Amino acid sequence: MELRRKRAYDTAESADGFRVLVDRLWPRGVSKEHAAIDLWAKDTAPSPELRKDWHAASDADWGVYADRYRAELAGESADALEKLAAEVKKHPVVTMIYSLHDEQHNHAVVLEEALRELL
Repeated sequence: MELRRKRAYDTAESADGFRVLVDRLWPRGVSKEHAAIDLWAKDTAPSPELRKDWHAASDADWGVYADRYRAELAGESADALEKLAAEVKKHPVVTMIYSLHDEQHNHAVVLEEALRELL
C-alpha cells in the first residue's frame, strides 16, 4: 500500500488511486468534480482551535503544532484515525488531499506519519 500527498488545487489523476480529503473545510474554489474525492476524512483533520492557532500565528513553531496535532490524533481523533486506517488498507494507492500551500509543513504530513504507524 502506497500513501501519497497532493494539494487539492492540483489536477486529479488516475494514478492518485483512492483520494481522501483530509481537511476539515472544503477547499475554497474547488468543485467536487475537480477534486474527485472518494472519502472526506474531516474528523481526522486538526481541531478548529488548532487550525486557527496555526494559521493566525505568523511565527508559529512547526514542531509545537505537529506535537499538538499528534496529541489530538492519539486522543479525541483516535477513533476517526483508526477508521481511516481501516479504509486506507483496502486500497493499493491512497492520496491524501489537502489545501495548504506549504507541502512540508501541513497536517497531511503528520497524518501520513500517524497512518504509517497504524499500518
